[in-house]
Amino acid sequence: MISDKKIEIQAAAFRKLVSHFQERTDVQNIDIMNLAGFCRNCLSRWYQESSLELGEEISQDEARELIYGMPQKDWKEKFQK
Repeated sequence: MISDKKIEIQAAAFRKLVSHFQERTDVQNIDIMNLAGFCRNCLSRWYQESSLELGEEISQDEARELIYGMPQKDWKEKFQK
C-alpha cells in the first residue's frame, strides 16, 4: 500500500508537470511526443482513465481542460503552430 505522504509527493509532482506544460505553450505536442513518447493529450487521457479506475468519471474534454489550463480548442487557436 502506498503511504499518504508518497501520494502527496506524487500529486505535487503531477501538479508541477501540468503547470510546466501550461507555461510552456511554445512547446508543441508533436515535439514532446517525438522526444518523450507522450504529450499533453496522453497525460489528459491517463488522467481520465485514472479517474474512471477510482470511480470518478470525467469526460475527455474535462481532462484536457485540466491539463491544458483551458479548453483544448482555445489552446490550439492560441498556441498550435
